Amino acid sequence: MAKTWILDTETKGTGAHIAPLKPEPARSERELATVTFERPPRPVEAPEPPAPRTFKVVDVMSAHVLAEGADTRETLELLAGMRSALDARVYTWVPSLERWRLLTLDERRALWEMRERVGTDRGDGALPEVVA
Repeated sequence: MAKTWILDTETKGTGAHIAPLKPEPARSERELATVTFERPPRPVEAPEPPAPRTFKVVDVMSAHVLAEGADTRETLELLAGMRSALDARVYTWVPSLERWRLLTLDERRALWEMRERVGTDRGDGALPEVVA
């Protein structure tokens, strides 16, 4: 029977050499059992409802705080009296960071577009949710 040879490259810098291929030992054919583990049920926790969003509005020209801790309706009423969305810097309170975060330009534009709906009531007294 002919031998099968392989190129053995496991040497460390001394070069490779040719060695005969060692036959693998025969494995016994046996069936492996599948084991499944039961995970204990996770406790169902109701998510905490988000706190009402509060805003801080600062006039750009005078840097005076026009409103702090205002809800969405008060903020929209305040923005309704301004000429442009860029006349004020609008911040929102982030409870997890315990600081005010400046709204992005897109978020300010969304508030600016909603300011016209302050006077219109949908019947339930609720305003559309602000993207922030």
